[in-house]
Formats: sequence, structure tokens, C-alpha cells
Amino acid sequence: MRLLQVAALALVAACDGSASRDAATAPSEFDSSVAMTRVAKQVDAGPRIPGSAAHRAIGDWIAAELRSRADTVIEQAWTHTTADGKKLPLRNILARFRPQETRRVLYLAHWDSRPVADEETDPALIAAGVPGANDGASGVVILLGVADALKKLPPSVGVDLLFVDGEDWGSFDTNTDVLLGSKYFAEHLPDAGYAPMLGVLWDMVGDSIPHFEQEANSIQAAPEVVQRVWTTAQRLGHGAAFTNRQGQQITDDHVPLIQKGLRVIDVIDLDYPWHHRAGDTTDKVSATTLQVVGEVAMAVIRGF
Repeated sequence: MRLLQVAALALVAACDGSASRDAATAPSEFDSSVAMTRVAKQVDAGPRIPGSAAHRAIGDWIAAELRSRADTVIEQAWTHTTADGKKLPLRNILARFRPQETRRVLYLAHWDSRPVADEETDPALIAAGVPGANDGASGVVILLGVADALKKLPPSVGVDLLFVDGEDWGSFDTNTDVLLGSKYFAEHLPDAGYAPMLGVLWDMVGDSIPHFEQEANSIQAAPEVVQRVWTTAQRLGHGAAFTNRQGQQITDDHVPLIQKGLRVIDVIDLDYPWHHRAGDTTDKVSATTLQVVGEVAMAVIRGF
């Protein structure tokens, strides 16, 4: 069944040139000005550190935005015990469009932000946490913009928008207390046999000089999904941002889903000077880049 699904996806990708060309000339469904106000809202609340007031407030806001747009909204709430014994209240938020449709697209982004700015040297900056404008908020606003568009014009396939929590808490060097929401989702899928046709993680997608290389884990796990996303971007005229260069192997929220057998790739630009730093603020996020990414995200869905 999965081999047939992959072959069908590859065939659609090869045959949708006219649809993609039409998308390139159609009015954009994504509004980057709205996206920028949503980035600012998240950052202005403060770092979305699990257990904080900002974390609770932004989680409530995301869920409320989705309930007014999606057919179904599911919240997965749980408590994670960290390696040092801390209790973290976490929640994933899943918005579903056409939930009964078997042909599905999965988009995800993490909505938490890092509790320590560990790329800084000033102890005060380190302890203050990361504002998370690009590293967190940018992916969130892509998914919310997709939700806006799908509310206005429902998709021809099922679409799941997954906001995962606890991505950025712990140590990526040791894989300790990181990717918590995607790991939880991988073990608590919404349906028995859940197998979307494709999945895309949108992470750190707002840099003013975007370079989206094809991430190595993604190429290995789901090359046909990489091809579909990058070909769509290039047909829309965004080839300068979505290059055909293979990038490094990145530990990110797509990995637990790949390990579960889902065909999920990572769209990420790690060439960002303020990664895990106090300077990851709203002014570092580009409306132009969000527009490019939002158009690609919508065109992939509309291509079915």
C-alpha cells in the first residue's frame, strides 16, 4: 500500500506542471502582513517556555484561532518529566480539515521557544531565554496562514496542521528532552493506520536571506516529497530560496515521524545568525520570505 502511495505521489508531482503554472499567476492566498502581526504577537508575549504564562497564553491563542477555521481541533495534553526531574506541562494542537478524507497532507511546526539562549556569552542573556521569532513563531504563522486560506476555500484533500510543543527544551547534542511534541505525536497518532501522502515540517522559515537546502534526512526518507516541494517552489519562481543543493543532516521534529514510518521532510534554514540567541526578535523576520514560504505551502496543497 505504501509503495503504491509513493508511486502515485511521484506521478502527480510529474504531471502537475499546468496546475503549478496556474498557481504562479493566481493571486496569492497567503497574507504576509497578517503573518508578521502574528509573529509579533507571539514574541511580545515573551518566550514560550513550557510552564510559563506566555506559553499558556499563546497555546490558548493558537487553539482559538484554529477552532474558528478548521473542521476539527484536537489538543494532546500531557506532562513530561525531564532528565533532571522537572515536570513540563505540554500540549500539541492538531487542526484537521476534511478529517474523514483518507488522502491527507500533514504540515507541522513547533510553537514553543528555547528556555536558554545558549549561544550567548552574557549570563543574563542566556537565562532570559530565546524570543523565538524565527525559531518557532515563523513556522506557526505559516500554518495559521494556511488555515486562513483553507477556511476560505476548502482543500480537495484532507489537511492536518500540527503545532508541536517542547521541541526546544533540552540538549540536541544528546537528544535529551528535545522534540518532545513530535515524539508524543508519533506514539499517539490521530487515527489507526495514519499515513499522510506527505508531511512537511516548516522551521526557521523567516530569515531575510533564505537558503532552503534539501535536508539530508528528508532526502533519504522521502525523496519524492522533497522533489514535490522544491519543484513547486521553483515553478513559482522561488528557486533562489529553494535551491537544489543537499544540506546537512538535521535533528528536528520530522525525525520521530520518519522513524514512525511517515514520509515527512524538513524545510529549514539554519544559516541564521540569531539561532538560539537573544536577538531572535521580530525585526529579524522578513515578510518577503514568509510570503515565499506561504505561497509554496499553499501551492503544494492546491496541487492535488
